[in-house]
Amino acid sequence: MNAPITPPPDERDPLVRETRLRGERRRRHEAENAGSALRRLGQIGVLGWMIVTPGLLGLFLGRWLDRQLESGLFWTAPLLMIGIGLGCWSAWRWMGRS
Repeated sequence: MNAPITPPPDERDPLVRETRLRGERRRRHEAENAGSALRRLGQIGVLGWMIVTPGLLGLFLGRWLDRQLESGLFWTAPLLMIGIGLGCWSAWRWMGRS
């Protein structure tokens, strides 16, 4: 039995058109922005600090509140988690723009 021959993909198909456009954009981006290794290392460093800094601010604010209110670790843990969450969210947005 012979398998039916499938026609070539139709350019009017939105999936085919978007896939082709995305591939062209990626090739153009890679050709134009061949960044150096130092630039990439700098971006990694910025990402690290974008996550760590809000986490540390939450930690210090939580410890200060716990000392003032004599509440053990009541404020430290949630503010640390909120700080890390905000840092991850801002890093995610920054990576989406880069």
